[in-house]
Amino acid sequence: MWYETNSETMMKTMTPPRLETLLTLALLASLAGCTNFAQEEISFCERNPSRCGQDPGDGGLLPDGGPSDTTAPVIVQSAQSATHILAHETVSLRVTAQDDESPRLAFLWESNLGSFGTPSSTDTTSEVTWTPPPCSPASTGVSITVTVTNGSRLSATKVFSLSTNPCPAPALSTRARHSLALRGDGTVWAWGANDDGQLGDGTKTSRVTPVQVLGVASVIAVAAGASHSLALRSDGAVWAWGANGNGQLGDGTNTSRLTPVLVSSPSNVLAIAASSFHSLALRGDGSVWAWGSNGAGQLGDGTTASRLTPVQVSGLSSVTAIAAGHACSLALRSGGTVWAWGDNSKGQLGDGTNTPRLTPVQVSGLSGATTLSAGLASAVALRGDGSVWAWGANDDGQLGDGTKASRVTPVQVSGLSGVTAIATGNGHSLALSGEGTVWAWGFNGSGQLGDGTNTSRLTPVQVSGLSGATAIATGSAHSLALSGDGTAWAWGFNGNGQLGNGMLTRQSTPLQSQGLTDVAALSAGASHSLAVRNNGTVWAWGDNSYGQLGDGMTTSRLIPVQVPNLGNMTRVEAGLYHTLALRSDGTVWSWGSNIFGQLGDGTGTDRRTPVQVSGLASVTTLAAGASHSLALHTDGIVWAWGDNGEGQLGDGTGIDRRTPVQVSGLASVTALAAGAFHSLALRANGTVWAWGANGEGQLGDGANTSRLLPAQIAGLSDMVAVAAGTSHSLALHSDGTVWAWGSNETGQLGDGTNDSRLTPVQVPGMQGVIAVAAGNTYSLALTVGGTAWAWGDNSEGQLGDGTNISRLTPVQVSGLARISALVAGPSHALALSDSETVWAWGYNWNGQLGNGVASYHWLPTQTLLP
Repeated sequence: MWYETNSETMMKTMTPPRLETLLTLALLASLAGCTNFAQEEISFCERNPSRCGQDPGDGGLLPDGGPSDTTAPVIVQSAQSATHILAHETVSLRVTAQDDESPRLAFLWESNLGSFGTPSSTDTTSEVTWTPPPCSPASTGVSITVTVTNGSRLSATKVFSLSTNPCPAPALSTRARHSLALRGDGTVWAWGANDDGQLGDGTKTSRVTPVQVLGVASVIAVAAGASHSLALRSDGAVWAWGANGNGQLGDGTNTSRLTPVLVSSPSNVLAIAASSFHSLALRGDGSVWAWGSNGAGQLGDGTTASRLTPVQVSGLSSVTAIAAGHACSLALRSGGTVWAWGDNSKGQLGDGTNTPRLTPVQVSGLSGATTLSAGLASAVALRGDGSVWAWGANDDGQLGDGTKASRVTPVQVSGLSGVTAIATGNGHSLALSGEGTVWAWGFNGSGQLGDGTNTSRLTPVQVSGLSGATAIATGSAHSLALSGDGTAWAWGFNGNGQLGNGMLTRQSTPLQSQGLTDVAALSAGASHSLAVRNNGTVWAWGDNSYGQLGDGMTTSRLIPVQVPNLGNMTRVEAGLYHTLALRSDGTVWSWGSNIFGQLGDGTGTDRRTPVQVSGLASVTTLAAGASHSLALHTDGIVWAWGDNGEGQLGDGTGIDRRTPVQVSGLASVTALAAGAFHSLALRANGTVWAWGANGEGQLGDGANTSRLLPAQIAGLSDMVAVAAGTSHSLALHSDGTVWAWGSNETGQLGDGTNDSRLTPVQVPGMQGVIAVAAGNTYSLALTVGGTAWAWGDNSEGQLGDGTNISRLTPVQVSGLARISALVAGPSHALALSDSETVWAWGYNWNGQLGNGVASYHWLPTQTLLP
């Protein structure tokens, strides 16, 4: 639409000086025989500017060619294509002017912001396009002026009125697996998981550093859901992208979107909120609108029907702020009262009950609130006096009242005052003080409290190393803060790159573990790794929550540390949270978790340093299951201890053992393997025997019945090695072929199907294999040529092929050659090269890859925003 202004046309009269000049010019032209009077007027004035009323130093005539125009031009019409413009849009501006004494006019366009295109002008009109900057400072108005000038330098001006996108306050938003940042120029940046397109960059590629969201600008607020994202534009429109299975994008479909789409109504939105599977919007009229999942009534429309487009929340008005929990919603009204609806199983509605609500109810006993935040099953409110109040689930101390008791009405968070902002995640909460310091409380298993530990806190502690913070946000298990200098800081879990620091929990191609050379043997546990060096020392890295690194501490290590007071070791084995080591004298040593007696020292006490396993000598090899242990004696007899709930100790009972007992009915054994809850033995005659759990057919006997005693696996002979995963098993034939049985849900049997097998099947395409290994739900094989192959689950990059795509048949591990040994942890793998260096790939939550980084950060790390 054009916006036009008309002015009354002003006629000029011929002035005496101008008349005298024209008569003089006419006489000169007549004497010279000139017939082109107009041209002679211009050339004469160019030669004699003072005679035409011009300054001799002004460079000649202005466009109207008149020597003595004494009145200014008149702007008779002006028009503009818009009065409000967003970033990257353009507005067209046009003026028409009139000067009866000056046939030609000059036009000059000026603006204090933005940029012009090339003007298109005639003698009396001018048109130009103007593009605004990404945003305008709040205190800076847009002024576009056109000046129309005639030949006597007399002018008229027109000022156009325009409003543009105001520069927003930088902000952060995050949920479980991805993070969003709103920059001061109104652009949105995203990082972390992207499997549903929630980063909005047109792909499904996860990002460990921020990328710009495509197609949205002039944004003033952002909100991150579980796998979807929202952005609020300065014109009050809401845009959404990512997962849409529950209609949480509000575009009338269930189709996920890789780039932003416009939410179908409402308009004039002032604030947005996003949770796991639903979204909220607050309109300028104080009403609240909701869309997406509604199974617990979190949309507040009196039903449990999910909605693909926004519906109005019933009975609410004069709302000033909103928050969205996992399956509940909150609203703050202008009087400072808080209202809630949806799931109430943990008291997260704060109304004194555990009754779910399909329409809003008032939170009991809370007034004077100014800000809200909602987590998985708890909520936090900030009052105008700077105090913080919380209610709902408190299993991890996230209410900050010094207890773990859940609360159905608000309680005050201990020790906090002068707070200006709050945020709460799945099990932890943050508060920003007026001084710019950040305080945290609740669950800290991934370091999300930022105090340099992984110790949970029942009352607030200060986040280390942060000052001058201006904004905060919490994900499920990580936290973000924005500094006054515009930098973003993050700490806690980084499993999907949500810290944005260029690092990731998983490594989909092998990398070298730091500081390890001259390695002779390896082993991998659930979240820790081990190596024996040629000098007989043992080195460990990764998770140390149970002392499984054996260094006397419970501090996890991102690079290998030596296990003290151990020497002459020849072999190590890692269980779920415990470790075994074999000495050259045939004795066995153990440390770590001992809840089932898996350390074999006669107690149930965890050990942070090695202790000797009771009554064992002349041992030649070891195996470790989830919480049980196996040892092979030089006489071919097998001994077992620890958890026996599935009969995995093979002594004919289901009784746990704190010291070794002999496995019944086995002799002439040459090799062992331990799965999570089952065990395998290879005998000298090439037969394979199995016992323990059998729910997925992992014993290979054609049944699903657990065995308390070893039973021979039919159809296997001439085998030379065995390996056991959580619920599947492998055997290597002397001809270099591989055989597999048990669970196959992720393709870990490698036969091209997802069908579990109760008896062994051959893995197609594998020849020349010399060793096998089995993780939780994936498998590895080493060929005679020194290459490594993998198949099965690849969600954490444990197949090492550069992707996270699971494979039903073997693929080669990328970038590895001349490998001499392979080991498989539950979701990470290790390889020993012939140069005696260690290479690792897969899951790295606790630093088990030994590359100096981990999926969590216990202290703030800077997010790499461009």
